[in-house]
Amino acid sequence: MGGAVQAHHVGLTVADLDRARDWYAAALGFELQLAFELPGGIRGVMLQTPGGARVELFESPGSRAGLLWVDPSDALQVRGFGHVGLEVGDLDGAFAKALSAGAVAVWDPRESPEPGRRMAFVHDPDGNLVELISAAE
Repeated sequence: MGGAVQAHHVGLTVADLDRARDWYAAALGFELQLAFELPGGIRGVMLQTPGGARVELFESPGSRAGLLWVDPSDALQVRGFGHVGLEVGDLDGAFAKALSAGAVAVWDPRESPEPGRRMAFVHDPDGNLVELISAAE
């Protein structure tokens, strides 16, 4: 394997692709990079922020809700995917914008265990746990 490993994207299955795409755009500034279809009637989009963060959303006929967590502590009790972490410049502003776009507050902005960082958690419209993290002011 050559070169350094870097994160490429996170993939989420959602109930309503158009609603989720619009929320990630309005709440977090994601822009459409690619729309596509897969066999079986699956629709998808790759979204990207100007800073390079990427989220791939899928709408699959017959999909069902997965494990949805009340807060990050509950997510840690289940092995596997727990949350999506996104770097933001202004944590308080990003948190307020996400809420005004329809996110549900999980943890208000607070100090992170990582020194010099702050974090907050929200649920997106499908209940996915999204962490917003920034440098401390």
